[in-house]
Amino acid sequence: MSRRCRLYLITPPEIPDIAAFTRELEQALDAGDVASLQIRLKSRDGVPAPDSRILELGHHIIARAQDRGVAVLINDRPDLAAELGADGVHIGQQDMPYARARKLVGEGGIVGVTCHDSRHLAMEAGEAGADYVAFGAFFPTETKDPATRAETELLTWWQQMMELPCVAIGGITTENAAPLVEAGADFLAVSAGVWRHGKGPAEAVRAFNALFDALAG
Repeated sequence: MSRRCRLYLITPPEIPDIAAFTRELEQALDAGDVASLQIRLKSRDGVPAPDSRILELGHHIIARAQDRGVAVLINDRPDLAAELGADGVHIGQQDMPYARARKLVGEGGIVGVTCHDSRHLAMEAGEAGADYVAFGAFFPTETKDPATRAETELLTWWQQMMELPCVAIGGITTENAAPLVEAGADFLAVSAGVWRHGKGPAEAVRAFNALFDALAG
């Protein structure tokens, strides 16, 4: 069976001008295949934006993304995901138990779980019913100070052992992404690698998709 990696886009950690960002986001989503968009407004040291700001951004961009077939997830906050009509939530190990997140977003919602570099945590998340597991960080990242560093062999092991999709995260750019795709990532979660791309976010989306096409198989 052929396998093609897909792009999992994460918002910038701070968005001073929501209207300007919305236009930039629409251009990026129109530039090529994007599987999902995670709304993550959080400082490098982990301080989240006020709920009001997350809600304001959500109201501006969720419908626009969903209209393009992009699933929208809220970082850490299944309650806000439910309030906004998002497709699901992404939770970390310190956020809340999977069962509580699932209850808040419902059986039809998406729940993804950060598993760092741990096979054990990933197996637990899969057994609990998570829709995907996320491994990382694979590279240094501008958006946070990661507690763990994952190796590409983890993606290969997961792909061989499990059918549940895996997401690679952490400092991913068009220049360093190929080994992660080749190792078995189903999705690449990217923030600065798109928003700070030298030729702009739309060109970054095109470049990632060209890479995914070239390595599909």
